[in-house]
Amino acid sequence: MFSNYLKIAYRNLRRHKTFGIINIVGLAVGLAGFLLIALYVKDELGYDRYNENADRVYRMGRTFLTSDGTPSLSLAQVAPPFGPLVKQDFPEAEEVVRTLGSGSLVMRNGERQFTEENGFFAEENLFDVLTFDFVSGNPDEALDNPNSILMSRPMAEKYFGKENPIGKILRAENEYDLIVTGVYEPLPAQAHFHPVFLMAFSALSDPNVYGAEQLRTNYGNNSFTTYILLAKGADPQRMEKAFPAFQDKHVPSYQGQMPSTFSLLSLTKLTDIHLRSHTDSELEPPGNIRYIYIFSLIGLFILLIACINYMNLATARSAGRAKEVGMRKVVGAKRGQLIGQFLSESLLLVVLALFFALLLMTFGLPALNNFSQKELSFSQLLDPTFLVILTSITLLTGLIAGLYPAFFLASFRPLNVLKGQIATKLRTGTLRQVLVVTQFSIAIALIIGTAVVRNQMHYIQDYGLGLAKDQVLLLGDAGNENTNYETLKRQFVQTGAVRDVGRSSRIPSGRLLDSQGARAMQGDSMAPTSITLKQLRVDYDFVPAYQIGMAAGRNFSRDYATDTSMVVINETAARQLGWTPDEAVGKPFQYGAVQGQIIGVTKDYHFESLHEEVAAIAMTLTPGRLNWISLPMQGDITVGIQRIEAAWKQLFPGEDFQYQFLDERFDRLYAAEQRQQSLFSVFAGIAILLSCLGLFGLSMFMAEQRVKEIGVRKVLGASVGSIVTLLSKDFLKPVLVALLIASPVAWYAMRQWLADFAYKTDIGWGVFALAGLLAIGIALLTVSFQSVKAAVANPVESLRSE
Repeated sequence: MFSNYLKIAYRNLRRHKTFGIINIVGLAVGLAGFLLIALYVKDELGYDRYNENADRVYRMGRTFLTSDGTPSLSLAQVAPPFGPLVKQDFPEAEEVVRTLGSGSLVMRNGERQFTEENGFFAEENLFDVLTFDFVSGNPDEALDNPNSILMSRPMAEKYFGKENPIGKILRAENEYDLIVTGVYEPLPAQAHFHPVFLMAFSALSDPNVYGAEQLRTNYGNNSFTTYILLAKGADPQRMEKAFPAFQDKHVPSYQGQMPSTFSLLSLTKLTDIHLRSHTDSELEPPGNIRYIYIFSLIGLFILLIACINYMNLATARSAGRAKEVGMRKVVGAKRGQLIGQFLSESLLLVVLALFFALLLMTFGLPALNNFSQKELSFSQLLDPTFLVILTSITLLTGLIAGLYPAFFLASFRPLNVLKGQIATKLRTGTLRQVLVVTQFSIAIALIIGTAVVRNQMHYIQDYGLGLAKDQVLLLGDAGNENTNYETLKRQFVQTGAVRDVGRSSRIPSGRLLDSQGARAMQGDSMAPTSITLKQLRVDYDFVPAYQIGMAAGRNFSRDYATDTSMVVINETAARQLGWTPDEAVGKPFQYGAVQGQIIGVTKDYHFESLHEEVAAIAMTLTPGRLNWISLPMQGDITVGIQRIEAAWKQLFPGEDFQYQFLDERFDRLYAAEQRQQSLFSVFAGIAILLSCLGLFGLSMFMAEQRVKEIGVRKVLGASVGSIVTLLSKDFLKPVLVALLIASPVAWYAMRQWLADFAYKTDIGWGVFALAGLLAIGIALLTVSFQSVKAAVANPVESLRSE
C-alpha cells in the first residue's frame, strides 16, 4: 500500500510541476539553513567534551567585590596558594592542578629561533585531569623535571624537523636550557585553551622565575588557572558554599575586613567554560550561550516558514483534489488511508528537498566556516548523533508540513464535495491567512534585528573613544630591566615614521585587570576609599601618544623628579571620589605603594570595549620596563613599518618583530556582534525569500481560482489597475498585520540585546518603517507579477465555456 501512496504522490508531483518546484525549493532552503545552524550549534555545545573526565572537572574562579557587594572584577584564575589548600581541605577534590601562562618566550634550537605564545607552566598531574594525546614521551613523568618542556607536534616539527625531539635541548630567552620530554597532538578546536608548549610547574620555585615562598603565600597574584577533578558523586555546590569559610581560614584579612567580604571563589564546570563563563580573564575568547539560543531559534523559524509554505499551498490546492477525495470516500477509502496518502506525499517532497538541501550545504559550508572561524566539514553529517538529528528532522518536517493538509483534505464530506460547496471555504482560508502572518512576522522581526545590530555597529565605529586609535602600531614586551628606553624612543622617532612613543602595562582594547587599594584625605587624616580604581602603569609619553586630553592639572613630566610618587586619575575617578577635576588636583593620595598627591585629571577615555562603562583609572609612573610600546604612525604606513622593523632589529637582534594595530584590536572586541549582524542579514533574506515563494504560489493559485471572475470584470469595463489592486490587497493585509505583531516583539528582543552595551544606539521608529516598507514592497512585487498576468489575460479565453 505504501508503494501505491508513493506512486500517486509521484504522479501528482509530475502533474503540478510548478507547485512541486516551489515546495521543494522552499523546503530545501529551509532544511539547508536549519542543518547549517545545527552543525554550528552542535560544534559549540561540544567544547571540552573530548576530555575523559569532562563531567567531573571544574575550574576555580575569583570575583572581587566593592564595599557594597557589587562585583568589580571577575577572574578565571586564582592565587597560587588556593590549589594545594583546596586539595588539603576538601576530600572530594580528587585532583587539583595549577597552570600559569608563560607569556611570550624566545625559543632557539641552533639557527631556528622563534617567539612563542600560548605557553604554560603546568603541574605534573595535569594529564590526570585534562586529556592530552601524546605522540611521544611518558605523561606520568614528563613534567617531573624543573627543566622539562613538552611541545605540540607542530612546534616540535618547527624546531626539530623530522628528528625525534625527545631529550633534545631548547634554549629559552637565551638563559634557560629546557629538555624536551614529550610531544603531544594539538588540542582539538573544541578546547577552551590551546597550549603550544608546557613547562614544569616546579620551575616556578626558582626565586628568579617566581619563588616557592610566593607560591605559598601570595594571595594577590590571581594568575593561576586551577582545575579540580571532583570525586564521583561529589556536589560542587556544597564546595562553593564552603568557600567563604575556607577563604577566611587561610587568606589574611585586609584593612580589618575578612576575605569573604571582598572576594568570592566559584567553580565553573569544564564543559560550561566556553559558552557560560564570561570573566574578565578568559584564556581565549569564549562563545555565548545566548547566541546559541538565538541561532537555534532562527534555524527553527526558517524551517517553520518552509513548512508553512507547504501547508499553505497544499490546502490552497485542495479544491483541485476535492473530487479525488470525494470519489475515494464513495468507493470505500477510510480517513486513515487518505491521511496516509497525503502524509506520504509530504514525506516524498521532504526527502527530495533533503537531497537538494545537502547540495546547498556544500556551497553554504565554506561561508559558515568563514563566518564562524571554524573548520566544520561535510563529513560531520555522518556523525551518529547528527545522523539521528538529520533523520528526525526529515520525518518531523514531513509530519509538520503534511499533517494539517492531510487532516484537512481527509475531512471533506463526499456529498459537499460533489455538490461543489467547498470553494468559498477554501478561498477565505482563515488558517492560511494566519500562517502567512506568522511567516512575515518572523521575516520582519529578523529584518528589524538586522537593522538594529547594523545601527549599533555603526554607532560603535563612530563613537568617540577619547583617545587616538587609528594607525597606532603596538609592540609587545621587549628588552629587559637594563634596556635604556630613552634610547629606544629616540631610535623610533628618528625613523620619521612615528609621531610619539608611549609605553604602558596594558593597552587600550584590553581589560584593566589590575587594581590597588587607595587612600585619600578625609578630614585631617588619610582613609581608605570605597571605590575600585583600576591601575595603569605608564611612562611620560603614554598620554600624549594617545592624545588623551587633560581636564585639569598636568601629565607626568621629566622636569619633575618626584613624579614617580604622584598619580594621574581620570574624570570618572575624580567624580567617584567626590571631587571636580580642579578640586582633585593637589589632593594628597596614596595608591598601593605610591604615596604622594594627584597632579592631574585626564578627560575620560574608553580603554575597554563599549560593553563596559568608563572605568575609574589611576595612572602611576613607571619609567622602566613595561609590557607594551605604542607607536602612533605618520606618513606611509608600509614604509614606516619597514623602518621601525629595521630599528627594532638593531635594538633587539635576538627577538622577532611582531606587531599589531590598535584599531584592529578594537574591531575584534565586537567580532561576535559582527557575526550576528551577518547571520541576521543572511537569514532575514532567506526568510523573506521563503515567504515570497509562498506568496508567489498562493497568488498564482488564487489567480487561477478567480480567472472567470476577472474575465467578467474585464468585460464589464474594469481596468488592469483595479484588477491588480483587487488581487494584491488580500495579500498585503497579512503583511501589515505581521508588521504590527513583529514590531513590539522585535523591539523588546533587541532592547535586551542592547543591554549588553554600556553605550548604545536608540531603536528609532525609522527601523520599523524600513522593515515594513521592505516587507510590503517585496510582497507587492511578488504578488503583482501574477496579478498583472491575470489582469492582462484575454477574457474570451476564460469565459469561452460559459
